[in-house]
Amino acid sequence: MTLPRRQVLGLAVSAIGFSAVPRIARAQAYPTRPVRLIVGAPPGGPNDVHARLIGQWLSERLGQPFIIENRAGAGTNLGTEVVVRAPADGYTLLFASSPNAINATLYNNLNFDFLRDIAPVAGMSRGRLVMAVNPSFPAKTVPEFISYAKANPNKISMASAGNGTPQHVAGELFKMMTGVELIHVPYRGEAPALTDLIGGQVQIMFGTIVGLLGYVRAGKLHPLAVTSATRSDALPDVPTVGDFISGYEVTTWGGIGAPKGTPTEIIEKLNEAINAGLASPGIKARYADLAVTASPGTPAEFGRYMAEDTEKWAKVVKFSGAKVD
Repeated sequence: MTLPRRQVLGLAVSAIGFSAVPRIARAQAYPTRPVRLIVGAPPGGPNDVHARLIGQWLSERLGQPFIIENRAGAGTNLGTEVVVRAPADGYTLLFASSPNAINATLYNNLNFDFLRDIAPVAGMSRGRLVMAVNPSFPAKTVPEFISYAKANPNKISMASAGNGTPQHVAGELFKMMTGVELIHVPYRGEAPALTDLIGGQVQIMFGTIVGLLGYVRAGKLHPLAVTSATRSDALPDVPTVGDFISGYEVTTWGGIGAPKGTPTEIIEKLNEAINAGLASPGIKARYADLAVTASPGTPAEFGRYMAEDTEKWAKVVKFSGAKVD
């Protein structure tokens, strides 16, 4: 028997409606059990601090524990792969950050594609680095540093927290845009690099504001510039690198990602909750302490930023010739 066209259309609409009901119900009920938030770094570091801040907020907001799980190793790649391989059900999330964008080109043999395999959920924070020298260094401004470096090629040592870290690639971008030749000296973390910068064994470093601020205020380091497009409230008298080198900008970032295929309704629910957290007085105050700014927005906006940053660092990594396998 052939049904009238109007009845066929009615049945089709009903089918669509019924198929949407489970998805909507699933999002409304989510989460019904604890959620893992994977951090590809050790406890106590900046990413871990940010993850615990938002994890506590989400636990209170959504009524289930958001458990921070540190999976350090391979420059955040081990933790990222855990999330890539996890079920796409919203119960395993990633604290994504700048190294994810850098690693896409830095590593030749990754078992995943960051942009393809991680769905953006929400941006959280934007930070900046400080270009700082030992106080005994003869250059006191960025133009003076460039002139001195060009007059003394490969005689200035540039410390970093390790190959492919944001501190490293910030320096490589500086080299690429100015033509100066510096000797890169990678350390196993920012703390030992700072020790040698203060001691005069190396001459310059692009370091985190949180890591350097105390030494700057104590006169043990001299800041030449910050790497962001605008000045830092923590160092209001320090210019930006971009004031002297047009287009130079390095911004570190953090946010939340999920396995690809995670239901849109769950991603949107998490995004709404995270944006509310970023607007809360408690997280705002903590972000001020950490010298970072909140970066709320939609999943699509965070995804575009992830893609742009990955493309940017691909060019710098190729220029530097850095590789980590």
